Amino acid sequence: MSRIDAEPTTLDDAARAGWLSYVGGLTQDQIAAELGISRQRAQRLVSRALAEGLIRVRLDHPIGACLRLEADLSRRYGLGDCRVAPALGRGADPNRGIASYAAAVFERYLAKPEPQVIAVGTGRALRAMADEVQPQRCDDHRIVSLIGNIAPDGSASFFDVIMRLSDKLHAKHYPMPVPVVSDTPEERTVLRRLRAVQTVIGLAETATATFVGVGQMGDDAPLYLDGFLTRDELTEAQARGAAGEIVGNIFDAGGRYLETGISDRLSGVRIADAANAPVIAVAAGPSKVPALRAALAGRLVSGLVTDEPTAEILLSDE
Repeated sequence: MSRIDAEPTTLDDAARAGWLSYVGGLTQDQIAAELGISRQRAQRLVSRALAEGLIRVRLDHPIGACLRLEADLSRRYGLGDCRVAPALGRGADPNRGIASYAAAVFERYLAKPEPQVIAVGTGRALRAMADEVQPQRCDDHRIVSLIGNIAPDGSASFFDVIMRLSDKLHAKHYPMPVPVVSDTPEERTVLRRLRAVQTVIGLAETATATFVGVGQMGDDAPLYLDGFLTRDELTEAQARGAAGEIVGNIFDAGGRYLETGISDRLSGVRIADAANAPVIAVAAGPSKVPALRAALAGRLVSGLVTDEPTAEILLSDE
């Protein structure tokens, strides 16, 4: 294999090729000539830049079909904020498709001149959103977590987003330094009495805007896959009609919270009313539809960021 066709040992060449393609508007032949490499390697470098997340694209043109879906969802479910991202195609991760749209909504609250208290949940969709938020100084705003950040094995929760956001925003941030699920109700009671935890809970309950993921409650439930629910606890919740969960709080198809095996051990702040301040759900994918329908039916959320396929199912009568 020749030197020019060898795979790069660092991301430098991929970043340079990505810059030339997406900022400079060069073709792959032009990139190859500029960098002195083969066209095949130029193609691989641009692909790697995308795969490594070095290139982030935001779509500024409002696509008509997405706008119509946003209007229809807003009318049907009484939504304040609603954004629908174009479909990425079969087999793609829907979280990637909605991340930049969710980040744009999040940044709209950051742009407000008055100090904001923005509460955030956890999960894959919100982590993808946090990765897309543009770095900026937000000295007057506060970011607060809705749920504990310690996983069952004692490690930091992998899908916690508040630290990712704080690094980018230089905003005062308030993680909840307790387990997501305590071992006993008594332990949870003691932990929630700590002054630091009381401060976080108080801020979360008075947030000016809240961003949450919505978890499904099938056999692929994030609470189960991530080790917060046992198989028996999941089966019990399913038998009682569990349709979804927001920051660990499980609800049925009507959006009514269920008292389950982890309810009295859960650290998360329960979203009680989305009427007083915006609560934006960030979720997409067929598996999320029953949970989203339930959250929307129960008015647990007042806004939604999703994608075209999910929006179309939510608007159908299936």
